[in-house]
Amino acid sequence: MKKLLISTGAIALGAIAFAATEAANDPVLMTVNGKKVHKSEFEYLYHKNNQQQQQPQTIDEYLKMFIDYKLKVADAETAKLDTTKQFREEFKSSCDELAQPYMIDSLALNELVEEAYGHVRENVNVSHIMVYPGPTEELNDSVMNALKDMRTRLLNGTADWKEMVEKYTVDRGTRDREGLMGWLTPGAFPWPFEKAAYETPKGQISPVINSGFGYHLIRVNDRRPAAGEVKASHILLLTANKSPEEQAAAKVKIDSLYQVLKNGADFAETAKKYSEDPGSAGRGGDLGWFGPGRMVAPFDSAAFAIADGTLSTPFQTNFGWHIINRESSRPVASIAEMRQELINQINSDQRGRIPYERRMQQLVQQHSGKILDSGIDRVMEIVRKAGAYDTAVAKAVAVCQAEVVQVGKNKFTMAEAAKYMPVLTTTDLDYARNSLKNAAKSLMEQEVIEAERAQMINSNPEYRNLVNEYRDGILLFDISNRKVWDKASKDKNGLDNYFAAHRNDYKWTAPKFKGYIVFAKNDSVMQLAKTYCDQMDANFNPDTFVSQIKDRFGKDIRVERVIAAQGENPITDFLAFGGPKPNDPKKIRWNDYFAFRGKIIEQPEEVADVRGAVITDYQSYLEKQWLEYLHKRYKVKVNEKVLKTVR
Repeated sequence: MKKLLISTGAIALGAIAFAATEAANDPVLMTVNGKKVHKSEFEYLYHKNNQQQQQPQTIDEYLKMFIDYKLKVADAETAKLDTTKQFREEFKSSCDELAQPYMIDSLALNELVEEAYGHVRENVNVSHIMVYPGPTEELNDSVMNALKDMRTRLLNGTADWKEMVEKYTVDRGTRDREGLMGWLTPGAFPWPFEKAAYETPKGQISPVINSGFGYHLIRVNDRRPAAGEVKASHILLLTANKSPEEQAAAKVKIDSLYQVLKNGADFAETAKKYSEDPGSAGRGGDLGWFGPGRMVAPFDSAAFAIADGTLSTPFQTNFGWHIINRESSRPVASIAEMRQELINQINSDQRGRIPYERRMQQLVQQHSGKILDSGIDRVMEIVRKAGAYDTAVAKAVAVCQAEVVQVGKNKFTMAEAAKYMPVLTTTDLDYARNSLKNAAKSLMEQEVIEAERAQMINSNPEYRNLVNEYRDGILLFDISNRKVWDKASKDKNGLDNYFAAHRNDYKWTAPKFKGYIVFAKNDSVMQLAKTYCDQMDANFNPDTFVSQIKDRFGKDIRVERVIAAQGENPITDFLAFGGPKPNDPKKIRWNDYFAFRGKIIEQPEEVADVRGAVITDYQSYLEKQWLEYLHKRYKVKVNEKVLKTVR
C-alpha cells in the first residue's frame, strides 16, 4: 500500500474508530466478548462476501462464518496484537488510503474530467513559436515581454508569422514547417499548452504560455470534431540522409509497390519484405490504433483522409516515402469509458491539486482551522534576533512552543509544524516568514484531515465499515498466522504426530521414487560430486545436505529433492524406472546428473513425503481446535430482533 505521512493525531483513530454512535437506523446486532457489532457492518460484509461468491450464502449461513471471524478478532485483541508497532503503522497507512477519496472535491474533479473530455472530442491544429526561459527572473520577464510585443505585432499585421518562427523559435522539429505541430493529441502535451490551444479561437494567437519547458505563442489553424482513432499499417522507404539518386530510386520503388498492392498483393507480406521501418516491418507494417496528432503531420493527414479498407497513394514525410493501409476506425470513447484515463492524466500534472485544494478549503472552514499570526510573529522574533534563518535557528524552531495553528478548540505549536519546514538558509526575512506560514499551513491541513476522519467514523457508515474491515482484516491475518498457518508449517512434532495418527489418509496408488537428483555442470564435476556425496552418506543430515554440497561446489551443482511416480518425471523415469534418458534441451538444461540416496517406496514413510497435503490437513485440524476454544472462551450474544430486520 502507498505510505503517506500523517500526524500523531491519527494514533487515536484506532480507539475512535470503533466507538460508533448507536442510532435507530444502525442498531447493535450482536456483542462479541462484550464488543458491539452494528447492523450496518454485518450487512456491508454480507453483501460484499456474496458479490465474491458463485453461490450466494443465506443470512444464517453467513452469520455463523461472521461470528467465527469476530471471535478470531477478539482473540487477536486479547493477545494485544492491536497494540504492536507493526499493527499501528499498517493500520494508519490503511486509514490514510481509505480516507483519500473523501479528501477531494468530487465536483471539482468532475469539472476537470469534463473539460479534459471536451478536448478529446475536438481536434485542434496548431503552430507555435517557442522560446526557452532565462536563468533569472529578470530575463524571464524580458522574454515574456518580448513575446507579448511579438503577439501584438502579429495580430495587427506588422510582423509575419513565418518570419518570426524562422528567427526566434527554438523548436527545431517545427521550424522548417512554419511552427506547424499539426493536430494535437489531448494528454500528450503539458496542460498549460493544451489548455491554451483549446481555448484559443480558430485563426487567433494565444497569450504567452509557460508550458514548463519554455514560453510559447500558439496559433490555432483549424478546429474540427474529433475523428476518433484508426488502425493502420504502412510501408516506409527511407530517404532521410540519402543522396538525390537514392531518393529518386526510392520514389520509383514505392510507386512500383503501390501498383503491386493495387493488383492484390498481400500488404502484410509486402511490408515484411520491403518496408524499412524497423519498428513495424516485422509486424507486417502494423501500427495499431492511433488518434490525430500521434504521427507526423503529413502521415496524420493521409491516415485520416482515406476510408477504411483502402490504400493511400504514396506520399513523403521527413523520414521517406509511405503507403498506408487503413484497416479500421472507431469513434471517440464515451466519457464513462475514458474517465479513469482522464483522471490519471489530471493527477499527473498541476490539475491534480485542484480537487484536493478545493476540498481543503471546505474542511478548513468546517473544522475552524486557522493559522495564528501571533504565534508566527513569536517565531519570527527568533529569526530576527539571529539576522537569518540558519541551522541554529532551525534547531530553535524545532522546539519552539509558540502556538501557530488552531483547529476547532485544539492548538498546535511551531515544534509540531517544524517537520514541514524545508532545509533553509536565508537572510530574506519575508521569505523565512512565508516558509514558516507554509509549514503551519501544512500542519493545519493535516490536523483538519484528522478531524474529518474522526468525524466520518460516526457520520459516514461507509467509511466506518471500510475502516473496521481493514482493521479486523489485519488482526485476523496476524492471529491466524500465529495460531494456524505459521504454526502448522513449523510445528515439526505436531506434524509428525498428525501424520502418524492419519497415515492411512495418505495412501498412494503407485510406488514412487524418493531421493535427491544432483545435477552437475559437466561430467568432471559430477564425478567429484558423487565421491563427495558417498563420503557424506554415513553421516547424512537431510537438514544440512543441500547447503553442504552447495558450499562445496557452488554454482557448478544443483540439487533437487524428488518424489515421483513412474511417468511423472522423465529424469526419475530414466534413473529409477528403466526409461530412456531425456534429451530435450528445452526441458533438461543439465545433462550430467545422478541419484543420491534414491529408492522406490510403496507408500509415504514420513511427513516430508507428503508434506503439502499434511500441512493443509493439519491447518484444518488446528483451525477446528481453535474455533472450539474460541466459542468456549468468548461470549457471543445476538439480538434476534435486529437479526430479523436483516433477514
